[in-house]
Amino acid sequence: MVKIIFAILFLSSLSFADAAQNSALLTQKIKSFINSKTYDQNRAYIDILFSPKSDYFANDSVDAVKVIQTLKENGLLNLFFAKPSELTLRFKTSGSPLFFVKIMGDTLRSIGYYRYVTQESNLNNSEFTWTINLTSEYATDPLILQQELRKSGSRIIDIRRDSATDWTYVVDMRDGRLNVESLQEGIGLSLKRSLYSKWIDVSQVKKIKISSSRRNSWYPYIAYYDASLHLLKVQKHDSKSASLTLELNENTHYIKISDIYSLKNIRDDLTLMPTGAR
Repeated sequence: MVKIIFAILFLSSLSFADAAQNSALLTQKIKSFINSKTYDQNRAYIDILFSPKSDYFANDSVDAVKVIQTLKENGLLNLFFAKPSELTLRFKTSGSPLFFVKIMGDTLRSIGYYRYVTQESNLNNSEFTWTINLTSEYATDPLILQQELRKSGSRIIDIRRDSATDWTYVVDMRDGRLNVESLQEGIGLSLKRSLYSKWIDVSQVKKIKISSSRRNSWYPYIAYYDASLHLLKVQKHDSKSASLTLELNENTHYIKISDIYSLKNIRDDLTLMPTGAR
């Protein structure tokens, strides 16, 4: 009986220690997003907002996106600047650098960030960091960024705020994929006119016939990529093409369809018809 009581007391002490540690981690994360004055003035309110504290943990780590969402929705965090300012964003991952930059670039465009400059890219001990600068009237909303990243099978696992205009995001892209159209055997796809090259997931088909509208003056440029976006080959035709058949090997996961000279040459649809399942 005595041994059982000691065991219960020991487990209870461990549980209390874990709860205390989690509380400290959550408090530290909250303080990193708001200034000390705001925290001190609203401490009691914050304790109520973040109760129970266990709701703000995911996989034994603080859910930084949820913390920011709660602070923002309750008027404790303002992401807007007094005037347009230079914003620095750092993105970190342990995945493929090429793949990561493509996913992040597409994600940034989807939330309206078109004009940014790469300040630095660094691969160190299997961790890749991509740093960009842009001028903005507000800091990136992590909730919106998270929603867009999920479309590519990726998610934010941590956020650090070094200042109002300096943020770091750690992104898990183990299940990452390009958020693009995916071809299925026997199901055609029409590509509408666009100012950008078209990326297609072709991982499930063996062959594609591309037909060009008579209104087009298409000079094909096709780039083939593997699942990590390593370039496998480029196919170019320096003559106007009405149709083109692509043979895809097992390593080809994505293709990029463009024009040698200008995408303005593609004034109407390109129709893709895939055959052969992989």
